[in-house]
Amino acid sequence: MKKLPIGIQTFSRIIADGFIYIDKTLAIFQLSEGSGRYLLSRPRRFGKSLLVDTLKELFEGNQLLFQGLYIEDKWDWQTRWPVLRFDFADGPFSSVQALESELRCQLQLQMAYHGVECEAESVSALFRALIRAVEQKYQQRVVILVDEYDKPILDNIETPDLAARMREVMKGFYSVLKSQDACIRFVFLTGVSKFSWVSLFSGLNQLEDITLDHRYSTICGYTGQNLQVDFAEHLQGVDWQKLKRWYNGYQFDGEAVYNPYDILLFISKGQRFRSYWFETGSPSFLLRLTAVRLNINQFH
Repeated sequence: MKKLPIGIQTFSRIIADGFIYIDKTLAIFQLSEGSGRYLLSRPRRFGKSLLVDTLKELFEGNQLLFQGLYIEDKWDWQTRWPVLRFDFADGPFSSVQALESELRCQLQLQMAYHGVECEAESVSALFRALIRAVEQKYQQRVVILVDEYDKPILDNIETPDLAARMREVMKGFYSVLKSQDACIRFVFLTGVSKFSWVSLFSGLNQLEDITLDHRYSTICGYTGQNLQVDFAEHLQGVDWQKLKRWYNGYQFDGEAVYNPYDILLFISKGQRFRSYWFETGSPSFLLRLTAVRLNINQFH
């Protein structure tokens, strides 16, 4: 019986240590064949970070991790793309100075990872220089992955003036994606909000929002078939109708999906029906979502 990947967001660990992995590489392959400029919004604890990490391993050409998956015999493993990955999940972002410091820190980590040196006064200029330096070093266009792109703003959404200043810093940072488009192979950003709500990407019109695209409705989360096949041993004797009533409430203009966090804790707690996601993550998310809606006019 394979292990449950509770709290594990590292693709290589899931594969190497024998945890259950739901193959999302069909959707990933479709993304790679499309425009290559995407934004995906999903609630907390829905598998976004694992998806971002899977993309990183794929573009870096780590073929052994993808054995037996849909994409194994469809990907060009001879070509490896340099990846710049940014993660804003940690925070907290309590001031503009803290945000700029974090941006500079993450840029420096990427410089060290790729063995390049860049200097610039602003974080936007440093980001621009980094993309060019990495492209020049590898002679390949760059893949850019951003996890929780909107967190610096949502952390301060109940303080509209500060959130607006955060928005301006992030807006300048993300504007680099447009100016350096010729150097970029693929862009993928994840978060919990719709970018149009906060005017974060005004002018960055090449991003394709796949949040409610039926082709990618199951790119995060578990389908009913996933549970019946991949989790069959763990869910022996379960009341399937009750499980569906409790946890199958998410639909993104396509097939309904189960929240992974709910399902994994439901299994690990001996199939006890409880609102695991709501108890641990939902109130904060709902409060922030309400605040976004109340304060949206502050961002225009």
